[in-house]
Amino acid sequence: MTGSQRALMPDYLRLFALFGIVVVNVQFIAFSALGSFADPGAETTLDAMTLWLVNGLALLKTYGLFSFMFGVGLGFLMRSAARRGLPFGRVYRNRMIGLAILGIAHGCLFFPGDILTLYAVTGGILYLFRDWPVRRLVKVGAALLVLQAVIAPPLLLAAPETPPDIVAMERAILTEGGFLEAVLFRGIGFAFILPSLLVIQGVSALGWFCLGLAAVKSGMIDDAGHPLWRRARRWCLGPGVVLGLVGAAIWQWGPPVPGVLLTVVSAPLATLGYLGLIAALSRPPGPVMAKALAAGGSSLSIYLGQSIILSTIFSGYGLGLWGAVDRLAAVAIAIAVTAGLMGALLIWRSRFALGPFEWILRRITYRELRV
Repeated sequence: MTGSQRALMPDYLRLFALFGIVVVNVQFIAFSALGSFADPGAETTLDAMTLWLVNGLALLKTYGLFSFMFGVGLGFLMRSAARRGLPFGRVYRNRMIGLAILGIAHGCLFFPGDILTLYAVTGGILYLFRDWPVRRLVKVGAALLVLQAVIAPPLLLAAPETPPDIVAMERAILTEGGFLEAVLFRGIGFAFILPSLLVIQGVSALGWFCLGLAAVKSGMIDDAGHPLWRRARRWCLGPGVVLGLVGAAIWQWGPPVPGVLLTVVSAPLATLGYLGLIAALSRPPGPVMAKALAAGGSSLSIYLGQSIILSTIFSGYGLGLWGAVDRLAAVAIAIAVTAGLMGALLIWRSRFALGPFEWILRRITYRELRV
């Protein structure tokens, strides 16, 4: 197994996750984020179809892929620290501090649904598991995913309905307000959302962290042809996608409780299937794909850049498109922005070794250390 082959699956995984997560996040950037989970919020047939596909194919699944990659990143960081003779505990602590700083800024300034802060908190728990054997990591990771499937649906459906005056305030600020008004609104929203995210999504994030770390320790992440990836593709991809689409359809057009339940429960199955599919696609790329994979290496800069640009496009202090386009158009804009960011990062990386936010995180991670 060559070094090139070992690097392929993580590269493809980052690229897949970046496009997947932006089509989910734009639904909460371009439209109201205060709606009830019992009401998907589509106003037209096209909106309903778009939400069905987004919720059925991407919601929670690409989040799982990102969380899996976080666990993989811990394994790689452990390898790097050992190779360089660096104190891993200090390196990891600094990295979590850096993620928290970037995440809080991101959540308050641009997108209250930030995941970096959540990763910084739950990542501190993952540190305690760093020396666990593969079997224990897999068992605990799977148990946490099951636990999340049990606790998330009732918590999501039990969330109180947002008062109409708050919904009206959101619309007024995000369509007519200035940047500072939007930041104040987002900052307050971030403070309210974060505790529930830690409970609802933090459990599954930690589960995927464990599985990602196990993939590094077992060598699976280095071997795209591993039999377990084939089994995930064969046994999880089809059922996971079908159940996800069925759950999203029930949620969209039928009784919300069974729809939300099936959507949440099927998400880990679909994510495992996606991992198997990505492993199958992890082959030596052609020229265009090679450039895309290289740009995807700056995933932190692309993830933060997505929110910075999209929040500006849709907010009143920018292009003012909040609630003014249909959901399919919003998805197309989000994909175009991501592709544009990748092109910009390719130009940036032709002159600099790291993306801008990767550089900031690296500076924080290795501060006071010789590298």
